[in-house]
Amino acid sequence: LPTSHTLCAEFRLRICIVSKTSCAALVSALKSNPSHLTELDLTDNNLQSSDVQQLQDLVESPNSKLQTLRIKAET
Repeated sequence: LPTSHTLCAEFRLRICIVSKTSCAALVSALKSNPSHLTELDLTDNNLQSSDVQQLQDLVESPNSKLQTLRIKAET
C-alpha cells in the first residue's frame, strides 16, 4: 500500500506560554530541519525582543519557507 505523508504548513501555539528556552528550541529545530511550514502563530506568548529577533532571523533564513509569522501580544 502506498503511504501518505501529511505536510504541516501551519503551526499555531497561541497562548501557550512559550518561554525563551522553548522559543530558542523551536527556532533551532526549524532552522536545522527545514520544513514546509509557511505559517507560525505565536500570538499572546509574552515573547521578549530577543525571541522576536530569533524569529525574524528564521523568516529571513534562505532555507525557510515561512511566510507568515504572528507574534502579536495581548493588550
